[in-house]
Amino acid sequence: MDVYSGGNCDLDINRIFEPLENPFQVSWVETAFRPDGWEGPCEIIGWSSEGPVAAYAAKVMDSGDGAVILIFGGDEGIRLRPQNSSDDWSLESKSQWGEPCLMLEPTTRIS
Repeated sequence: MDVYSGGNCDLDINRIFEPLENPFQVSWVETAFRPDGWEGPCEIIGWSSEGPVAAYAAKVMDSGDGAVILIFGGDEGIRLRPQNSSDDWSLESKSQWGEPCLMLEPTTRIS
């Protein structure tokens, strides 16, 4: 997985994961943390240098954490917003934030 810093997030990531299942498209996660400390259910989309793309999840092996759910998107990561947000997906939205990816507990609900 390669993620490059850009308008969505300021981290570059180059990591290899061992997949335990095929990736599937997702748009929601049971809980995620916003940089200001808020935690709750979120909608998710992938983000690329061209704008919104699909987000995907798969159970993978991470050398440091064991089995995790990896949520990933485009070449600039993923973008999240609180479930009840009515904002369109945008880098200018104050209620949204970018992450290179999420690595979650295997019991986390996603859809």
